Amino acid sequence: MTQSDGVPVLFRSVKFRTYITELNNRCLQVRDLSDFSKAPIRRFESILVMPFWKMSARDVTGFKFLFSLVFIYALMSAIVYSVLHMKFISPLPANAPLERFSEARAVEHIRVLAEEIDGRQEGRPGLKEAATYIKSQLEMVKERAGPNLRVEVEETQVDGSFSMMFLGHSISLGYRNHTNILMRISSMNSLDTDASVLMNAHYDSPVNSPGAGDCGSCVASLLELARLVVDSGWVPPQPVIFLFNGAEELFMLGSHGFMTKHKLKDTIGAFINVEASGTGGIDLVCQSGPGSWPSYVYSQAAVYPMAQSSAQDVFPVIPGDTDYRMFAEDYADIPGLDIIFLLGGYYYHTTFDTVDRIVPGSMQARGENLISVLKAFTSSSRLKVASERKTLDVDANSDMVERAVFFDYLTWFMVFYPRRVAFVLHNIPAALFLCVPFFLYMMDPRTHPLLSFFWAFFKGVMHHFAGILLGVIVPVLFAVIRLFFAYPMSWFAHSYLAFLMFIPCSFFGLLIPRAISDRVSHFQGVSSKKIMKVEPSDEARFWGAFGFYAFATSAYFFAGLNGGFMTFVISISMLLGWIAFCLSVKSYGYNSIKSPMFYVIALVPCLLYSLYFGGILTLLLIEKTGMMGAIPPPYGFYLADVAVAAVIGIVTGLCLGPIIPICDRWLAKSSILKFLLHFTVVMLAVSSQFFPYSKDAPKRVVLQHTFISTGGNEITGSSYDLAVIDSNSMEFIFKHAPEVAKELHVGPSFSLGNAEASPQEAWMALFPISCVLTTNGRFPAKANNILERYSQFPLLQAHKPQTTFENGTRRVHLELSLGSLEEIWVTVLNITGPLSGWSFADGKPPAPELPPGGPPSYILRLSGNSDEKWNFWLEASSEEEVRVDVAVLDQRLDEETIHLKGLFPKWSDVIAYTSFLSTYLF
Repeated sequence: MTQSDGVPVLFRSVKFRTYITELNNRCLQVRDLSDFSKAPIRRFESILVMPFWKMSARDVTGFKFLFSLVFIYALMSAIVYSVLHMKFISPLPANAPLERFSEARAVEHIRVLAEEIDGRQEGRPGLKEAATYIKSQLEMVKERAGPNLRVEVEETQVDGSFSMMFLGHSISLGYRNHTNILMRISSMNSLDTDASVLMNAHYDSPVNSPGAGDCGSCVASLLELARLVVDSGWVPPQPVIFLFNGAEELFMLGSHGFMTKHKLKDTIGAFINVEASGTGGIDLVCQSGPGSWPSYVYSQAAVYPMAQSSAQDVFPVIPGDTDYRMFAEDYADIPGLDIIFLLGGYYYHTTFDTVDRIVPGSMQARGENLISVLKAFTSSSRLKVASERKTLDVDANSDMVERAVFFDYLTWFMVFYPRRVAFVLHNIPAALFLCVPFFLYMMDPRTHPLLSFFWAFFKGVMHHFAGILLGVIVPVLFAVIRLFFAYPMSWFAHSYLAFLMFIPCSFFGLLIPRAISDRVSHFQGVSSKKIMKVEPSDEARFWGAFGFYAFATSAYFFAGLNGGFMTFVISISMLLGWIAFCLSVKSYGYNSIKSPMFYVIALVPCLLYSLYFGGILTLLLIEKTGMMGAIPPPYGFYLADVAVAAVIGIVTGLCLGPIIPICDRWLAKSSILKFLLHFTVVMLAVSSQFFPYSKDAPKRVVLQHTFISTGGNEITGSSYDLAVIDSNSMEFIFKHAPEVAKELHVGPSFSLGNAEASPQEAWMALFPISCVLTTNGRFPAKANNILERYSQFPLLQAHKPQTTFENGTRRVHLELSLGSLEEIWVTVLNITGPLSGWSFADGKPPAPELPPGGPPSYILRLSGNSDEKWNFWLEASSEEEVRVDVAVLDQRLDEETIHLKGLFPKWSDVIAYTSFLSTYLF
């Protein structure tokens, strides 16, 4: 953050200048240059901490131990980074053997879909071109099929209407003319009624995005997989159906059409839904069910297993959904998997989602997993049609209803066990923790009373809990303090900065309880008495930390969640580490640094997994903070930094917490704590000099050109509605994009508090996504050429007289014309008044929206490219007027909006479109 003279605001701070002066004075205290030829720890400490020549031998040993840990964790982090970014996968070229899945062949499909075809959005010609391309590729595969295979390809148009809950909002959807492409591969002697396996992907993409990752990568995976099935000579024991649906981005309409209308819907015995929330990396099983059978098949078959049952605990709170919902929850109970690319979330739903962003190796790993799991599903005796699943004996087929706990270890192998086994395993550590005091008491009952053991263990639990809590609180405090002199999210484009800022201060928080305990013991002159065979404080702290993770594991299980394996693995690993530590104490002594090092080494497999688990969680969060929504100031200013600091604090507790009870006696030294604080302050200062965004991590901006129309041929108002969806407000945009500010006639004194905010109804075309656009503004715009481009605008009118029933209700027959608009994404109707029924969703309106200070309203979304008008009826329970607000999202832009969009900097991604608003009373 700099001022006009180029001097960073941070450097103007009196406190910061004082701090720099102090560091400079300490540097001058170095007696001669020979000091710098000594150990690296001395050189660094002489600058950042207290003069090294005043440190004790124990401090020196502590720093050696600290840097040894840094080296070990850095090495493990490098391994985790390689795993997460598929560095160990060798993609196969385009000329690879036909019986192998080839990433290069799949990427060529992505290139065609994302580059050669101009836009696969609903309402644009590219969507039909994509359907034509997919069908032509499937027809080519069909022509190569051998005599022992029956291959069928069909194109279907789906329509329907239904209601659903999304992001906590109840909406109804009506759709027509959406295209699904389907291929069925089976043996020559198979029947149409045989149980089959469905492979699903959607080929439409969101507004303004080329959709290479979401979901060109999914379509490409299935096209190459279909080719592989035919060219490899494999004859599936059960039929395989490849479904390419054309309307997932519009709330899963394509899959809904298949599940409600297609003749094969009841033959599906299992499914795999392939999705993308980024451009590659980990291809995680985010949802699995019903029952544990799908995840069990995956655990046995996947070549590179990537699955965490804990993902199912998190997924419901994530603002999004997939076709999995239609297959396994809302319209059927088909067992299946929801497999999603997680990394590369910077580009998700942006214009930067291009083929060059696909993470190398990701498609290869996905393809090899899919073909292996597909073969396992088709060979399983558990594969049943819908009617057979309803008559299954629950006791004999418990895996069809019982959940399971599963996780992969760095994609190398997978651990799987049903929940009934988890009931025993996940409660063993807690039982052991409660038994140890009795065991120790029985060994020597004359030393201490039984309650003293329990009291010592309880204090150990609280001691560790305090450290974990402080490990979260301290980085959050530093995150808040940093925002007094820096922009939010300065780490966004440089994720490593978040780790360098928040891990040291989180580690500092973990060490605070031990430092305070040592200081209190020192002043009180407390002499230690042995409770057990090693120092009592360390042993009580160890068992307290063990108890903390043990009780966390049990609590996770009894809360009905699907994870708990992380803390279970930590508990078991700590026992192994404790054994190694006790043996090393006998060999090297309690005061030797080798003893805690043996403890750490024994925990390396657990720590490596903790880094893997925490790395997925943290990277996913950092990449998604750019689209998590903007909360109005002042709280929204802090949201992203506080969230990232808190999660890194939690992950640090998982990765460093297990070593704390044994290693903190070497690390909780004042010199090391000062070093951690100084390092944190320096990283906070350094990070504040980084710009939050880049082309590799763009800032998302929503630009809506709004027209208010009446009568179908008249424009009564025009404006630009601008919104941001992260912590940096529009003030940030205007400051760093003065051309945009000038075009919108925004002066240098612009303030978000004084700006005209867009009314919530202005964003109705995006509902319910519009709920995250809370930081927005409205700016005047001209409507000079709009009448030249469009001969007619959207118009809603009665097309025949209303019908009145004996009970007093009246039915209004309406006709919606979308005028001469050409690239319509969606039409949204907001209906207020005494609505009691309508011609959509089986005649039942959804639960009403209850806006603050406004009447209850009912939301209806209509989609489907067609020149035909929408004819429907609304039923009112009284003579009171029914109000209908109509918003139509058109993807075509006028020249002025195109010019304005081009003024935004290259580090931003502008989602631009035109919205036509009109209001009617009936």
